[in-house]
Amino acid sequence: MRIYSLFIALIMLSSGVLYAQTSGTITGTVKDVKTGEPLIGATIILEGTNLGAATNAEGRYTINNIPTKTYNVKASFVGFITETKFNVVVRSAGNIELNFELKENVSELDEVTVTPNPFEKLETTPLSIQNLSQEEIAAYPGGNNDIAKVVQSLPGVSGSVGGFRNDVIIPGGAPNENVYFLDGVPIPNINHFSTQGSAGGPVGLLNVSFFEGVTLTASSFGAEYDNVLSGILQFNQRNGNPREFTGNLRISSSEAALTAEGPLFKGDQDIANTTFIASVRRSYLQLLFDVIGLPFLPDYWDFQYKLNHQINRDNTIYLTGVGAIDDLAINDLEDFDPEQEAIQNQIPVIRQNSNTAGIGWKRQFSDNSGFMETVLSNNTLGNRFYRYNDNVNETGLYLKNESRETETQLRYRVTKFLGNWTASGGFLLINSDYSNNTEDLVNNRQFETDLNFFRYGLHGQVTSNMLNNRVKFSLGLRADGNTFTDTGNELYRTLSPRASASYTFSENRDWTVNASVGRYYKILPYTTLGFQGNDGSFANKSADYIQSDHAVLGLEYLINQSSRISLEGFFKKYDDYPISTTDSVSLANKGGGFEVFGSEPVISEGKGRTYGVELLFQQKFTGNFYAVTAFTFYKSEFTNLLGNDYDPAVWDNGVLISLLGGYKFGNNWEVSGRYRFLGKAPYAPVDQQATLDNYPAVIKDFNKLGTVRLDPFSQLDVRIDKKWSFQQFSLDLFVEIQNVLASANPSEPRYGLDRNEQGEVIMPRQLVRVDTSSEGAVLPSIGIVLNF
Repeated sequence: MRIYSLFIALIMLSSGVLYAQTSGTITGTVKDVKTGEPLIGATIILEGTNLGAATNAEGRYTINNIPTKTYNVKASFVGFITETKFNVVVRSAGNIELNFELKENVSELDEVTVTPNPFEKLETTPLSIQNLSQEEIAAYPGGNNDIAKVVQSLPGVSGSVGGFRNDVIIPGGAPNENVYFLDGVPIPNINHFSTQGSAGGPVGLLNVSFFEGVTLTASSFGAEYDNVLSGILQFNQRNGNPREFTGNLRISSSEAALTAEGPLFKGDQDIANTTFIASVRRSYLQLLFDVIGLPFLPDYWDFQYKLNHQINRDNTIYLTGVGAIDDLAINDLEDFDPEQEAIQNQIPVIRQNSNTAGIGWKRQFSDNSGFMETVLSNNTLGNRFYRYNDNVNETGLYLKNESRETETQLRYRVTKFLGNWTASGGFLLINSDYSNNTEDLVNNRQFETDLNFFRYGLHGQVTSNMLNNRVKFSLGLRADGNTFTDTGNELYRTLSPRASASYTFSENRDWTVNASVGRYYKILPYTTLGFQGNDGSFANKSADYIQSDHAVLGLEYLINQSSRISLEGFFKKYDDYPISTTDSVSLANKGGGFEVFGSEPVISEGKGRTYGVELLFQQKFTGNFYAVTAFTFYKSEFTNLLGNDYDPAVWDNGVLISLLGGYKFGNNWEVSGRYRFLGKAPYAPVDQQATLDNYPAVIKDFNKLGTVRLDPFSQLDVRIDKKWSFQQFSLDLFVEIQNVLASANPSEPRYGLDRNEQGEVIMPRQLVRVDTSSEGAVLPSIGIVLNF
């Protein structure tokens, strides 16, 4: 009850100064999305008001004296399609720039009223794409400002069930089948304590204050993207404030974060050509877990930054990066509890550091016929992963993985506009460096790896629109190679064509049919490529790229200017999926736990398939209300080493339901909620005899995968937001109540050694089930954001 009392007290305390400042300012730019040219005289209005402005010679606008509440903001210009930014919160301080990029209107309809589509789609990606704005990310119920948790709530996306993890799972695909980009800079993982070779981790490492928006593509990938089988997540960072120094301090239930931004070298100018935004975050989960008495203590720091410099009208460069320091330690518990004791024994000791940095250059051709983009980046993951017989004292080591993987990447793409046609092409060059020192007593493995090789790729794409923008289509082709695997330089093996098309067949443009087909490839993780047998040879040098063929067909109806309904059917077919020769199981069914994924001998003989349908309704913020509702029904299955029969994948929940909605009241109050439902997920049961023989190592019986399933997962989260505006700052206060219905979180049975009440092992040793709690817990938390 303390959290609710604090919330009420803060409201009462501030009631006397609630209206100390009731107006704010928004600024931004309006440009041509193709050429980057500023649109002079474009009109920006706040819907439902008489407030607005026009852009100046630099394409900039400013609207002052705006009452502090939420608006939809519309930008329009003659000959261009009007764009609306929904759910824009205006504060007295801390307002970020609101920028528009308008598309040229090529249609010639004079008498028919055409409703602009507010749901972004590209010729290359006409379906299976979702977008979140900055405000939607920051205020997501149950997200706790964790971008990885927010992404899990997108339609058709789920997270791991029953685990303390942030995996992003798109139906049919394992967590490591996704790729992530930060302003065009590839980032290997978006979580702290990540599973090397895969993904996941308990806490996201990206700061939500940086983002202008997030885009998820679940199929129909553009040819410039490599190494993706299931999804592409693009985090579009905003530039720092070019006018003045601002920032925010965020304190939540698990961390504190400080973000600062502003102009550099501004001089006497009103607008600086150089800006920065930077942040640092510190966890105090380790302190809370220690007080609560949990058996592990996750401790982390992270930082993020972006510098942007406008050289001249045609050239822009930026420097961006993110890094983290993670330490997962073991807590020596005073009171004995069988389940907590088992967790303490079985959880690994993890010490990680990660860093990604990149510099990008975008050059607009002076004749506005196109542009080129060049990105040079480096990412490094250092992972020290240990398992001990005695985790508390770190004695009795039976698994050690000390590794470092580094990629230095050069990406180049050039784009040309040729009337209604757009053509692009480019290349990718990666230097991969991987070192590993492994001792695995359970599987009798010991090796040291020092591997360095090159990866490379070529791509091209053409897109066009016809019939007054009714028909849009795209054709793409890429090929990838490497200098390490036996067939890596045979580019014909990875030729990956893709095509997409959309047709708007109704007169007023509210009905559209979309379709895409494509073939995509992914190289195996460095943990697998760098694995060595005890004889010192690379056991997986002959492995192939994983191949996945996608086919998607969708129908979309635009109900009005802010809402839509769509239906999509999808089919994905996998070939050459690696199968573990140790466990006889596809690697598609691994990588969802705290482990080192893929460090084992494999053969590229696995197959897989996923098929299903998704029904989606979405309403942007209109009439104080917004909502997203999605129902996904699918089947996911893979073969194993024992034959060509398909068995259910561990991600085969069958049903995924996602409901999100929010309502904004007067005086800047907001109530929002999120509900998720996942069907029964298969899991591999524990091989109890093998586990007893090797305890505390837990051995799974993958031959029985699919014979048992977890209970369905169901959770309702509610969030209440209140915003205040003062003369020099604004204050956002939020209360989140996760699992309002106290639903039990389904989890796999946990086993430990049989012990007496003092925690001493009973001889002879026996393995017993120790998970005793079947009740769910309601988890309230509170957070404060101070904008200045």
